[in-house]
Amino acid sequence: MPNSKRQGKSLDERVLRFIHENQLVKAGELLLVGVSGGPDSICLLGILNTLKNELNIRLHLAHLNHELRGAESEADAGFVAALANRLGIPATVESRNVVIYQQEKHLSVEEAAREVRYTFFAELAAKLGAGKVAVGHTANDQVETVLMHLIRGSGTRGLTGLQPETTLRLGSNFLTVIRPILILSHGETEAYCKSHGLAWRIDSTNLLPETLRNRIRLKLLPLLEKYNPEIAQAIIRMALVARDDIAFVDGETEKAWRKITKQTDDSVILDKDEFLVLPAALQRSLLRCAIGALTGDLRNIELTHIESIMSTLDKGAGKRIVLPDGLVFATGYEEFTLKKGETTATVGTPLKGEYPINIPGETIIPGWRIEANIADRDKTDGLCPDEGRLTTFLDCDRTGANLLVRGRQRGDRFQPLGMGEMKKVGEFMIDNKVPRAERPCIPVVVSDKQLVWLVGVRMDDRVKVTDNTRRVLRLRFERLDNF
Repeated sequence: MPNSKRQGKSLDERVLRFIHENQLVKAGELLLVGVSGGPDSICLLGILNTLKNELNIRLHLAHLNHELRGAESEADAGFVAALANRLGIPATVESRNVVIYQQEKHLSVEEAAREVRYTFFAELAAKLGAGKVAVGHTANDQVETVLMHLIRGSGTRGLTGLQPETTLRLGSNFLTVIRPILILSHGETEAYCKSHGLAWRIDSTNLLPETLRNRIRLKLLPLLEKYNPEIAQAIIRMALVARDDIAFVDGETEKAWRKITKQTDDSVILDKDEFLVLPAALQRSLLRCAIGALTGDLRNIELTHIESIMSTLDKGAGKRIVLPDGLVFATGYEEFTLKKGETTATVGTPLKGEYPINIPGETIIPGWRIEANIADRDKTDGLCPDEGRLTTFLDCDRTGANLLVRGRQRGDRFQPLGMGEMKKVGEFMIDNKVPRAERPCIPVVVSDKQLVWLVGVRMDDRVKVTDNTRRVLRLRFERLDNF
């Protein structure tokens, strides 16, 4: 991590230079400061309070009690309010019930807390006329974020990690988030607080291994440091290089967007001939832009989704890829179309019992017709998963030929395609915003060893087709209306 002695400058000076280099604030503006009570946000507040006259800005402290830790959360709120009063900084301290929001939106606790927190910041900023909110993300958070993106199968853009400035869309509102202490390490923020007599609070949930970020911090990073003691610095350097590369690609993407795309309320149309002559890097970037333009949110889009689209580009007209958030990519004779409004095709009644799948052959079960066939890898013409959400291609030697289809069961776990860790099926469907009413109706394909495929949702990464695959199993589900 960055070291203040090595840098030869005080933390105040380094942060001031970082703010100027990235043009994070404007003279005369009111800046919200998100303060949780931990050492990072307390350090952020202390440094900005020291620099406010030089930067010619006004500060307003913002703290949200998520109501997740009972008395501990209440104590955090009281601590922050008392600190603001002691420093003479105006403050807004509010409480919102994240659990209720989580249940309403079918999100994980972490996602729900983030959305509630930033919605609070956006509403407060609009009310006060503040231009931005400053948050206390540090170099440690940067390292953890990059590793999270790698584990989840992110593309090059994910390697950039956290940015000094980000604009979020929250419903109809926009919020600019700045990270003035992104160059400081967590150790430096604690040292700053100690040297300036600033106490802080400890969030006990940061010590629990339930979340991926905590497991990276507590287990993965210490292991990586055994291979490379400077791994954190290496990751930060990589993120900076990736950021520069992506900035160049974004500039070229903007030029190409104006030239070859047309956008309506529910679709983005790309000129096929113009699109196909672009470098692959620009094609991927344009696809991400098209998805973002329709959904305003790319969190559910992974590299595997983009690569699925890329695999259809030279397959002629009539190919379709069904994506998260109700999006469909379709190939035409003269254009490619990304359209929203598609719903999953798995709505029906819950599947009761277990049914062997005839491989190869046809299987009829309540509500479904299943077609299964096996082909040698070299006779499958690349195996593009372009037949829609209800068709998949699997490594037959990994799945075996003894497959069953059943309804979802309590405790089901799998390793979703593109992810490196096991996940509970229920949590995965919540994270991927599968409507609650549809979840019990989704067929589950299993082998005698593992879950293979959540039909219409995601296959298991361990049975995907690879360059080493010898035999490919194609499974196709079709709804039967007479059930």
